[in-house]
Parts: sequence; C-alpha cells; structure tokens
Amino acid sequence: MSFIESDEQKALRAAVAKLAEKYNFREYAGPKARRNEPYDELWSEAGKLGFLGVNLPEEYGGGGAGIYELALVQEELSARGCGLLLMVVSPAICGTIITKYGTEDQKKYWLTRLADGSSKMVFGITEPDAGSNSHKITTTARRDGEDWILNGRKIFISGVDQAEAVLIVARTENAKTGNLQPALFIVPTDAPGLVKTAQQMDIIEPDNQFTLFLDDVRLPGTALVGQEDAAIAQLFAGLNPERIMGAAMAVGMGRYAIDRAVEYAKERAVWKGVPIGAHQGLSHPLAQVKIELELAKLMMQKAAVLYDSGDDFGAAEAANMAKYAAAEASIKALDQSIQTHGGSGLTSDVGLAGMLAAARIARVAPVSREMILNFVSQHSLGLPRSY
Repeated sequence: MSFIESDEQKALRAAVAKLAEKYNFREYAGPKARRNEPYDELWSEAGKLGFLGVNLPEEYGGGGAGIYELALVQEELSARGCGLLLMVVSPAICGTIITKYGTEDQKKYWLTRLADGSSKMVFGITEPDAGSNSHKITTTARRDGEDWILNGRKIFISGVDQAEAVLIVARTENAKTGNLQPALFIVPTDAPGLVKTAQQMDIIEPDNQFTLFLDDVRLPGTALVGQEDAAIAQLFAGLNPERIMGAAMAVGMGRYAIDRAVEYAKERAVWKGVPIGAHQGLSHPLAQVKIELELAKLMMQKAAVLYDSGDDFGAAEAANMAKYAAAEASIKALDQSIQTHGGSGLTSDVGLAGMLAAARIARVAPVSREMILNFVSQHSLGLPRSY
C-alpha cells in the first residue's frame, strides 16, 4: 500500500486547486454562504471538468478512478474554502450505491447525470428517533401491486432543494422489528406525498437542511435500488465513502485555516517590528496542528486505498479513524488560526469564526465522535460492546 501519488493524481490536485482559486472563500464561497446560496457555478464547472464524477465508471461518463481521487478533489476545494458538501452524498454515497447495486437503467440515467453534475441526488437515512442507531428506522415501504408505498419521516437531509431525487433508506413493512435490512428507494423530490421543510440552522453554510415527511409516497418498482431487505453491506457501501469524504473536507478546512494563520503571522508585527510568527507561543501551536492534520490525512488516504482495493472491513476501521482525527484537527486548526489573528479573527471579513462553526459539524456528522470511539473500542480493541 503506497500513498505516494501518481503523476495523474498530482495533475488532478493541481487542476482542482486552480479551479478552487477561482471560487475561493474570500471572493466567492464566503459571500455565497452568508447569503445561504449554494455554490451552483462551482458545482457546474467542476462537473464539466469531470471532477464530480471522477470515481464513477467510465462507461457512464465518470472518470473510472476511485474514492481516493474523489476525496482528493474534496480536499483541494476545501483547502481554498469552497468545499462541496453535496459531493459527500451525490457522487460518493448515491453514486457508489447505484454503481454497485443499481439496475442498468438506473446506472444509465443517474450515473451519467451525477458524473457531469447536471443532476444531484441526496441521501435520506437519519430520523428523529433513529440517528446513531439506524436499526431504529421506522420509515416503511409496502408493496401495492408492482408499486411501493413509502411512509415515514427523515431529518437533517442536506440539499433537498437542489436535488432531483433523494435516496431514501427504509425497511419493508414486514420487517419493522429486529436488525435493519435496508430497502433503498430513489424518490423524486417532486413526488406527490413528499413534503420538505427547511430546518433553521445556526450555522453559516450554503446548503440547507430539511425535514422530510413521506405520506403514502407511491413509487414504481423500478425505484428500488438493489434488493429489498438487503444485507447491511448494501447500505455501508455508501457510508464508508461518506466518512472518507467527510475527513477530506475537514482536512481541507484545516489546511485553509493554517494557510490563513501563516499568512497573517508572517505579516503582522507587534513587538519591535518582529513578525508574530517568530514567537513560539504562536508558531508551536500552528506546527502542532500541521502535524495532526498530516496524520489525519494519512489515515484518510489509507481508508481510501483500502476501500478502492475492496477491503471493506479494513476501510471501515480506517474511515472511522480518519473522520475522527480530521474533525478534531480541523477544529483545532481553525481555533488556533482565530487565536493567531487575535480580535480580527472574529470579524466577518476574515471569516474564520463562521467556518469554525461549520467545522464543528464534523464531530457530530456523518457519525458522532462517540460512535466512532464505540466502533474502535469494540472492533479494533476487542472490548465488550457498551451499547
């Protein structure tokens, strides 16, 4: 296993970085986020350049690469302050699941659109009473002839207003109890019976969160992805990439924070004309965060390589660890960057304080810090299950 990137991967990094400079935080992403406007222009251009579908099969318009390359794209965008949250769900979760389990018609229709960015599909798993414990999902699907009827409720579903469809995680009506055997359905966002309500979030971000109500939503049989009452592996085919992409976004945000701090610390002078970056009280904390970010990035790369090689269990351990480490490092990087800036670090012109709130999400989603510690305790250390 090697993390030394190929010439093609290096070229991809450079190309994404060039695009990200055009849509950087100060001039584009920050102002758009404050107006709660999605990064439509960036999404469209990234799709046309092939960045959004780099992990999807070539025969459906993708790049034929892997989650490693998609995470690379996310990291470089985030390192300029313009990370794309919906990359985590549209090509990474939904694209991966459809690639592995979708019908040929589903692949032809959806993968081509997800690959070029002309369409988005978001992901609906979380419910008010089924957050960390997905086995408590109560959204049900029952057969009615050739159709399916869905009923239930979802919460914290990102970007529904931008998407053509939601990939809904349900359980068949005769499997309401016991361990979850997920049934996955592509639900158009304009389907009769689907009501979406925006949630008021106290965070500066371009993408809205929604509560979804499914009231007798009728779907054709072709809406089912994979098998009904499928093995949990069908669901986790998309959740490991989700953790890797979340780690990539956090690593990128941490890089952005350090870059802003270093830029300021080289210019700002307080005592006798010496730049504040010369003082160990500021330089050492920044160096420490740099080390922690690089370590998190290595674990993210390990997770991506394992996933792309087909080692699902190895990838699960590494993806959870990467997401944990990247979240902690990015939060610490932003906090230290604010401290380096002093009072100006709290101004909207600098924008770091608002970004810190966004980075804080990574401790909670897509899986909480505590659930990752549960996973590592049980699966990595072999300790008794605590929950």
